[in-house]
Amino acid sequence: MSDLREIQKLIPHRPPFLWVDRIVSCENGSIFTEKTIPANLDIFKGHYPDNPLMPGVLLCEAIFQSGALLMAKTDFANVTQSDTVPVLTRIGNAKFKRTVLPGDILQIKVDIKEIISNVCFLKGSIRVNQKVAVQVEFACSFISNTKQSNS
Repeated sequence: MSDLREIQKLIPHRPPFLWVDRIVSCENGSIFTEKTIPANLDIFKGHYPDNPLMPGVLLCEAIFQSGALLMAKTDFANVTQSDTVPVLTRIGNAKFKRTVLPGDILQIKVDIKEIISNVCFLKGSIRVNQKVAVQVEFACSFISNTKQSNS
């Protein structure tokens, strides 16, 4: 299991927009990660304040960040130098099956479906209490780091 420091070495996301707490395992084109949803998350003050629900777009973001971690830990590792960053290029077949509540632990799984050139096609899901909450297919590629190229 990895910690926050390793995650931050692999992808550019940082709190408060980092939606992965730990990498549980990564092998054979799959990654398992986790995220505990804090009960006091500021988002809940405005997203159904009397019935706080985790926004689906942020659940998808947790899957996308897990996919970027998977890419960084696979053969894409030789591409992910300091001059490139992973970016989302496609989203499809998103399905929201269950609500995610404050305090829930997201169990995130992402699989590589196909790699073509510098584009990685992936499929991800989130489970909460062993039940599927979200499924989504997506693609990521690496682009030049704008911070690097503007310097």
